Amino acid sequence: MPTLPWTVPNAPGQATSALIMASRFEVRSLKDVPRFFTKSLAAWRQVKRAPGCLGASLIARPFKRTFLTLSAWDNRQSLMTFNGTDPHRSIVTAMRPTMKTSTFVFWNVEVGDLPVNWADAERRIAEKAATQSDADQ
Repeated sequence: MPTLPWTVPNAPGQATSALIMASRFEVRSLKDVPRFFTKSLAAWRQVKRAPGCLGASLIARPFKRTFLTLSAWDNRQSLMTFNGTDPHRSIVTAMRPTMKTSTFVFWNVEVGDLPVNWADAERRIAEKAATQSDADQ
């Protein structure tokens, strides 16, 4: 299971709390995995330079066709700016047809509690995915 460890691109500065975003992506087919992984590395390079990013990690589970991200931001605007800036913006558009499911979860923590642990993030993602699945039925 390839994991890109928690990386801290920026010090928190004056921020006392952080917005956490955890996500889980599942591609439709194993043939989509190499392309998604390559694109995720481009986004990883971008996040390491993103203003307002206080930390990030990524887990790739290629044989399960899933990728998970975990990031901390000084505020929602920093996250939205990253989201709308290339290459991330173009990656989202390019990969949309290959996606089976996507789940996003947001919450706040104190800066002193960073990094957030993956077990907590995966629990929150699973809870959100179950809620989404229930709503689809």
